[in-house]
Amino acid sequence: MSEIVIAPINFSNPELIEKILSELKKYLPYKINLQPLQIDLNFAYSIERGQYYSTKIIQHLLPFSENINGKFLALLEVDLFIPVFTYVFGEAQLNGKVSIVSLTRLHEEFYSGISDEKLLIERSVKEILHELGHNFGLIHCKDWDCVMHSSLGIEEVDIKGIDYCSNCKRLIRL
Repeated sequence: MSEIVIAPINFSNPELIEKILSELKKYLPYKINLQPLQIDLNFAYSIERGQYYSTKIIQHLLPFSENINGKFLALLEVDLFIPVFTYVFGEAQLNGKVSIVSLTRLHEEFYSGISDEKLLIERSVKEILHELGHNFGLIHCKDWDCVMHSSLGIEEVDIKGIDYCSNCKRLIRL
């Protein structure tokens, strides 16, 4: 594996992306390339839920990853779901190439109405590392200090660590 492609889709804040990438590079020893995309995501929209079905988006993104020697992670600004959960922060192909992360529920203003860019960047990096961990073959970790710990709510994103534990690093050879 030689690269990780980060693909912001229809993203409104390129400066935020640059800050997230800068932080992400502290945790990953791979070349990280940026590939902004403009894609109509209406095919994945659920009128009943007012959200986007993340699995459909991943399936749609598979062709974008074909010529990449590494992982492909799309960053979105739409609220995601899978049928068994009210919402998800992201989704990934276990041992696959493609993953997605939505920043929608990572914004502090979603909960408190107060903007906190530093917290948004930290949460984004955690969720990106988490979904990439699944791409690398990792499952959820019991260690709360590990970024691979499962997060069912934003409080759990905030509590868990921002890096892989030593066991998870060993499993993915970081």
